[in-house]
Amino acid sequence: MKKSEIRKKILEIRKQKNSKNLVIDYKKIFKILKKIRLSKTVGGYYPYNYEVDSIKILEKFEKKNYHISLPKIKKNFQMDFFQWSTKDPLAINKYGIPEPISNKIIYPNILLVPLVAYDKNFNRVGYGGGFYDRYIKRIKKNKNIITIGLAFSFQKVKKIPINKHDIKLDFVVSD
Repeated sequence: MKKSEIRKKILEIRKQKNSKNLVIDYKKIFKILKKIRLSKTVGGYYPYNYEVDSIKILEKFEKKNYHISLPKIKKNFQMDFFQWSTKDPLAINKYGIPEPISNKIIYPNILLVPLVAYDKNFNRVGYGGGFYDRYIKRIKKNKNIITIGLAFSFQKVKKIPINKHDIKLDFVVSD
């Protein structure tokens, strides 16, 4: 199955399930991080289009004194992460996604990654813009970063076709 077909199918299922009652146990994420010594800097995302609600998870990180950041989309399908607190206001970007107002760039060590679908090898399908693949590839050149996909179990598929631009996740945590 092509990525576009997987994307269409899983987005429809996710919309039907309207997954508000499904939650991810944030303790699973902390269990992963206990094994890895990294600075306490997390890049999250603002949930959009029925994605896993990462804001609740980011609140837990903030209570444990982690520095929180969210992405801002830039030109040429690039993005960077900017300082944010769960108490800070957000601005809506051209895609209708809330972004931080801050101009302070943060380079997270831990990146919570939204996804449409994933497989057992931690390959992922996003919305097709390649924002996360480009960002992870660029940052991994200079920094050790752990990527954790957040998903619902129904988003797991048998196999995702990959190409040279696709970056595999380190972990996927689901409900």
